[in-house]
Amino acid sequence: MPDSAPASRSPWRSLRHRGMRWWSAANFVSNAGTWMQLTVQNLLVLHITGSAAATGLSISVQAAPALFVSLLGGAAVDRWPRKLTVAVSQALLGAVAFTTALLVALDRINMPALLVLAAVTGIIATVDGPACALLGNDLVPREDVPSAIGVGALVHSAGRLAGTALAGVTVGFLGTGAAYAANGLSFLFVASVVPFLRPVHGAVAEPVAQTRTAPAPAPAQAEMSVREGLRFFVRRPRLLALAGITGISSVFGRNYGLTLAVLVTGPLAGGAGSFGTVSTVLAVGGIIGAILGARLRKPSVRTVGLLAAAGALLQVVAGLSPSLAVLMVLVLPMAVVESVSDTAGTAVLQTDPPAHLRGRVLGVWSSIGTVWSLGGPPLLGLLMEWAGARGALVAGGLLIAGSIGAGLLVQRRGGLMPVTVAAKDGDVTAREALGTCA
Repeated sequence: MPDSAPASRSPWRSLRHRGMRWWSAANFVSNAGTWMQLTVQNLLVLHITGSAAATGLSISVQAAPALFVSLLGGAAVDRWPRKLTVAVSQALLGAVAFTTALLVALDRINMPALLVLAAVTGIIATVDGPACALLGNDLVPREDVPSAIGVGALVHSAGRLAGTALAGVTVGFLGTGAAYAANGLSFLFVASVVPFLRPVHGAVAEPVAQTRTAPAPAPAQAEMSVREGLRFFVRRPRLLALAGITGISSVFGRNYGLTLAVLVTGPLAGGAGSFGTVSTVLAVGGIIGAILGARLRKPSVRTVGLLAAAGALLQVVAGLSPSLAVLMVLVLPMAVVESVSDTAGTAVLQTDPPAHLRGRVLGVWSSIGTVWSLGGPPLLGLLMEWAGARGALVAGGLLIAGSIGAGLLVQRRGGLMPVTVAAKDGDVTAREALGTCA
């Protein structure tokens, strides 16, 4: 279908753009390769060390750079040409995967080498993550960004299923190193597609890159560049509200792998099979939610808050479930609402900041999200120790809904103070730039 086709609310509308179709195909291949590697990586660590603690350490080492380096990674995305940044970062990730495959094939792999490779992967990902997200936005008009995000979520789920299934076949016939090599090839496939992608009319253009003759920025200038992104984030009420909603929901309402596992195997007297069924329903709900979220055209922080509050109230009822059958009925809408809320929040985050600050804002968000992912499970575990699985679900849901309700009441009474940011080349100004805001 041509790019000039009339706008619609179809969840697949972003795929009418040729660049988005190629980008989705490339991301499917990349996600399949990544999940193939992740599936065998923990087994490799266990084979080398025999320690579950070492497995957890390797995961933490790869995640740690998102906490400490994401601000610099976001600044790099804002400073460098986006397509070049994605192509180079994908090629570097491919090189790391091929290096690991070679070490495994030569039987030279050990724990220190794995930790170093994990850390390098995490550092590269602090640039690759926001660069890929923003490149995808360049391929569709602003009103189709929610569709692109929803399609991306579906591609991620499909890639996870394919990669997990292929991992066993690949390792069984070709060995562990082949999974890493396949992942390396998937990164190179993405890098080869990037040069052929073209932004569409109506997309928000990326910041104008520095020319080759421009002098390299001094360290102080780079530091100020990072500070500019931080300053914008903390002075943007709608982004702070989005961070608050997502943070409290992540800690007390999104860790269903923990809370529902304890609820199913404890008070509801189910087993591992029952929790597996619950997990499957959660996954199906996530896919349905991604499709529904892709139908959004102008999501706002208010939309995210109302959806998160609805999910929290469903969580309260789920915590009071008298049986597994009742829990199953509630789990599906919980997952649907969560997925739609995630799509809406991501769309706001990627379209609200001016173009020249988007990478740095995503860098700030990555650092905050890492704090939630590392600190959330221990806090929730303490709450379950004190109140039990039912109490944690009920108390967490009430806390989320109450906090969001109080925030909406304060916003309605006091209003939001706008932040003025000097426009630069590639930015969209005035009301158009705030089209997705609360």
